[in-house]
Amino acid sequence: MELWELVAREACRDTLAQYTHAGDRFLMDEYAAAFCEDGVLEIRGLEPARGRAAIVETVGGATAPRTPSDRPDRPDQPDRPKRIVRHNVTNVRFESVAPEEITVASYFTVFTEVGLDHMGRYRDRLVPVGDRWLIAHRFVSTDWRSPDTTFGR
Repeated sequence: MELWELVAREACRDTLAQYTHAGDRFLMDEYAAAFCEDGVLEIRGLEPARGRAAIVETVGGATAPRTPSDRPDRPDQPDRPKRIVRHNVTNVRFESVAPEEITVASYFTVFTEVGLDHMGRYRDRLVPVGDRWLIAHRFVSTDWRSPDTTFGR
């Protein structure tokens, strides 16, 4: 393995972590910045979202706090469960690595205030943009949902 490949793999891992950490913290600009400007988020069963603005529009309502009181900085309703979203990404497998494109497969589980909320798979194609590797295309396949999911159908 050459040095450029090690650096590229770590940059991809950092982008995958940026996606989950920003989404879990409702930081939509940072979330969208994990994608190329013209990146695509394809969620099985939905029309693909193309471009950062469309990606934020597609997922913003699902990940955002439900009401202002759900935000961690406004616990003014202690009897209402706090909005929690925690993605856990595992088994990151680099399926192909080339200087112009890397493909990655991984699994995810999502915990929310209901417990285990849903789980599935990501299939990503990342490309170099400046000194970073960004998501050009992400395919999301949800394999299971809790009947009490907070993400809807």
